[in-house]
Amino acid sequence: MSEKSLIRRFAVVAFVLLSSACAVSAAESDPIITGPIPKALAPCAWWYGIGDSPSAWEIRAAAKHYDVVVLNAWETAAMRKLHELNPEVKVLVYKDFSSTRNYSGAVEGDRDAQYLPTGIGYNAAERTPGWFAISTLGQRIEWNGYPKHWQMTVWDPAYQKAWADAVVSEVLREGWDGVLADNDFSSLKYYSSSVIAGTADAAGSDRLLRDGLDGMLELTGDALEKAGKMLVPNVSESQLTPGRWSAHSRYAGAMEENFGLRGDDGTGELITFQGNQFKEQRAQAALGESWLLLITHTKSDREERVGYASAALLASPHTCWTRAQPDYKNPYWSTYQDARLGEAVETANRLPSGVWNRRYSNGWVAVNPTKTSVLLTPPPGLVTLRGEPVPPQLDLPAADAVVLVNGPRR
Repeated sequence: MSEKSLIRRFAVVAFVLLSSACAVSAAESDPIITGPIPKALAPCAWWYGIGDSPSAWEIRAAAKHYDVVVLNAWETAAMRKLHELNPEVKVLVYKDFSSTRNYSGAVEGDRDAQYLPTGIGYNAAERTPGWFAISTLGQRIEWNGYPKHWQMTVWDPAYQKAWADAVVSEVLREGWDGVLADNDFSSLKYYSSSVIAGTADAAGSDRLLRDGLDGMLELTGDALEKAGKMLVPNVSESQLTPGRWSAHSRYAGAMEENFGLRGDDGTGELITFQGNQFKEQRAQAALGESWLLLITHTKSDREERVGYASAALLASPHTCWTRAQPDYKNPYWSTYQDARLGEAVETANRLPSGVWNRRYSNGWVAVNPTKTSVLLTPPPGLVTLRGEPVPPQLDLPAADAVVLVNGPRR
């Protein structure tokens, strides 16, 4: 691991351990930052553009509006056009850490496609059968709901090296800014109920996978960082394992694909604020050195509002948020991204009620991650995004948020 990554990791993990040791005050305390304090800006926008080939107008819009764009490996022309239109935009190539695939497009007959959604092609893996994960039933593990996606032995050092070598070589050859590594997951259960051969149960399989992904992350991250490139993994279920978000965001940052969503246990609480994940994300944002790429899958204005406001609690120079639908076929823009909140003038505050809020130079956000409504008193002089006056007190429902902006000066 590089010295820079090691220092960054220790800085974040030290805060997390300190927070865990002081559980009573951890949610209300802030990370201690030495040196210049980075500007805490309202969330920037980004595009997870893996659902379809971008059109010419989408590329022009992306160059104008987005700080980060993720594209499939075969979209090299779109990547180069984005760099031409806006040299500042970071364009990452999508690569899956955990699977190989043999659907049409990933393979062409008995050959792998030139550009892959994975690091290792299916036919290449066939020549090294030990790279396919095998269940206790002696079968390869195909992901449920994702036909022709096959779980790989991410814990195998030979597979790790082959994946890293292939991906880093492609990034350098084609001119990508780095890699978005998908499926840096915590549990196989979301894809398969299989138990991996050599492990006693599902928990043992999950430990094997997590340990393997830790190794893949370090090997690939060190190589990309040495080459001046980015590694941003899509870290899932990090609230289940304290320290995992911090460890896996230590290179160029991390992606959260299910940000600001309500839990499925019926309590109405927001998953993002459970466990240690939000605490670790706050520490990362406070350092201001790496990217937080956040996605909220939105079916209603409430979800959109909660996602944006929760991202605003994590303001930093590199906190980017987007609303999306799961197919990722379109670039999305939210009215909340037009709020122009400006710069955060305070850290995020956790009130005794459990509500979080934060004041900006041009507005204020509040998020209620709890399962009960809370009565709030917003700062004076604020209006809704439509310019409507705000009452002296607001009843903020469970798992909801509010985004307000400064009213006209009198």
